[in-house]
Amino acid sequence: MKRTLGTLLLLALPAAVFAQEPIKGIGPTGPVVKLGTGFEFTEGPAGDREGNVYFSDIPKEKIYKIDAKGKYAVFIADSNHANGLMVSGKGELFACEMDGQIVAWSLDKDKPKRRIVADKYDGKRFNAPNDLVIDRQGGVYFTDPSFRAPKPMPQDKLGVYYVAPDGKVTRIIDNLPNPNGVKLSPDEKTLYVIPTGPADMMSYPVEAPGKIGKGKVFCTLKVPEGKKNAGGGDGMTVDEKGNLYITSTLGIQVFDPAGKALGIITLPDQPANCTFGGPGNNTLYVTARTSVYTVPMEVKGHVYPAGK
Repeated sequence: MKRTLGTLLLLALPAAVFAQEPIKGIGPTGPVVKLGTGFEFTEGPAGDREGNVYFSDIPKEKIYKIDAKGKYAVFIADSNHANGLMVSGKGELFACEMDGQIVAWSLDKDKPKRRIVADKYDGKRFNAPNDLVIDRQGGVYFTDPSFRAPKPMPQDKLGVYYVAPDGKVTRIIDNLPNPNGVKLSPDEKTLYVIPTGPADMMSYPVEAPGKIGKGKVFCTLKVPEGKKNAGGGDGMTVDEKGNLYITSTLGIQVFDPAGKALGIITLPDQPANCTFGGPGNNTLYVTARTSVYTVPMEVKGHVYPAGK
């Protein structure tokens, strides 16, 4: 896999882009900043423990790295349409390749190495892996909707899967319309799944790694007035208090651990996904269409042990 360095377009943008009233105890604590633009479709932001943040440009098949000083480089130049990303506690960058597999990249700055974590279920490739979260045991929960999937789809279900540390793959959910974002609660006792389409977001009790109980509606997204179905949710992240940040047509909708709506963080573009990162882990990095934004926050993001 070739790796090249590069820079983003329009790096000399004005710093302050958009100011808004903060959500009490959460933020923002300052204006939304457009960090870079000129991409085709940004997704999958993920921070590491050194303050770096990685994100995908799906159509261009690239994964970018933003260092702690805000400088950019192309980390992976041939990503197989990577979407969701997460850095494990052991220092690998896990990626949902929409071409049909879950992989992990070493974070070697000179020559990252790629290994396949999972590429089949029941003898067939996945449809188009979208987003993932790694639990403290090192297992991987990931969503597999229809977006970018070949026709006919290899898998007959739109599912959520679990890859155990030993590589065994289990389908744990098969009854949601296009499951998209996925995260664990800080105590890893709840799995959140964000479907695209309906406004109801789901949660499932985690009974054991890779084994979940009956799902329930965790919260219902606010939608534009007069529209019953406005696309549902997309991606999400979790802060240190267990609050959920769900990207939607209206912006980033914030809910407390009980599912109570706390407010909406709005942006100039519709957000696809978000994560906490940066040197203090209190900056929200947001991928939104052709741009990447940062939002200074009062609260810090949850740091997953992720198989450490």
